[in-house]
Amino acid sequence: MKILVVHNAYQQRGGEDSVVEAEVALLRSRGHAVAMYGRDNHELAAMGRASAALDTLWSRRTVQDISAIFAHDKPDLIHVHNTFPLISPSLYWAAAGARVPVVQTLHNFRLLCPQAMLLRDGKVCEQCVGTTPLAGVVHGCYRGSRAQTAVLAGMLVLHRAIGTWADKVTRFIALNEFCRAKFIEGGLPAHKIVVKPNFVDFEAPPPTTRAGFLFVGRLSPEKGVGVLAKASVQAPGCELTIVGTGPDSATAAGIQGAKILGALPGSEVLNQMCRATALVLPSIWYETFGLVAVEAFACGTPVIASRIGVLETLVNDGVNGLLFEPGNSDDLAAKMRWALANPGRMAEMGRKARAHYEANFTGRDNYAQLLQIYQHAVAGCGATRT
Repeated sequence: MKILVVHNAYQQRGGEDSVVEAEVALLRSRGHAVAMYGRDNHELAAMGRASAALDTLWSRRTVQDISAIFAHDKPDLIHVHNTFPLISPSLYWAAAGARVPVVQTLHNFRLLCPQAMLLRDGKVCEQCVGTTPLAGVVHGCYRGSRAQTAVLAGMLVLHRAIGTWADKVTRFIALNEFCRAKFIEGGLPAHKIVVKPNFVDFEAPPPTTRAGFLFVGRLSPEKGVGVLAKASVQAPGCELTIVGTGPDSATAAGIQGAKILGALPGSEVLNQMCRATALVLPSIWYETFGLVAVEAFACGTPVIASRIGVLETLVNDGVNGLLFEPGNSDDLAAKMRWALANPGRMAEMGRKARAHYEANFTGRDNYAQLLQIYQHAVAGCGATRT
């Protein structure tokens, strides 16, 4: 099968980019011919605002580029990860014109919410779900700008009106049942949405001495950095290591005694996970998957996570980790103190975390699910839920 993978990279690398690379490597390792079409948001620095806005709505360059790729490579299928903003939804129309099926992974809530996270003023907000995203414009939800939010809202309104999402995408991939339900609530066709999680390929780690707590991720408000900072004050005996960069770097740096490592390569992140008592995941938004939690599970590391969205289903409280009330630093501190006082229980949770990973998130099983989705899309038949 010839597959064209499409991805518009963000200015700051994140989990989405890692997922794209992992899936491409997985497909190539199974003998598929995989070509890539990509744009990078660093290109925006050389573009005028008007040009960027027009490309967000409809990119003529994308239509030209994709048409040339179709003529030269003749892919059997396109797998889209992100089109925002430079590639744009014009991609789907180019594919439809060439009768090439499109599979779209829903990595965030962009098709429901201009800001993509269903978050406003530090709290979950679903005001735009299933309706015209006027509220997002009023509140300037995207980067605090009404003008930029209006462009995104316009893109959503335009492509809903002309049937892009309903008619031009063959299959959507939601990363879990929680997100699938949200996208159906938001108006995407239920019969086109299948569930396939992300995956991690990591051999069982050797036994090692574990100590301290680990945070891995973008240092930003939605990731709960402020919650973690407050909890650390109430759990003074809990050693904390922080991996990542972002706008809340100063908040992280202010945590007394915390070891700040900045951005690290993936292999070193996994090494850090293998040495930690637990990964702390204090997000205050609806994570669409929580890849970092699955990476921790692969390392045999339990996860202390917010009881919110998919995290509540990934982490089985008291079995492969602990849950606390989202945004509640007192509750997080209490869970960290308990973990410190019960190393035997945490070690058992780590073993069960690894077993949960092996049963649900390996590359072997993920490839079988992905191939089935591709085959259904190419055949044009209704996909069974995965």
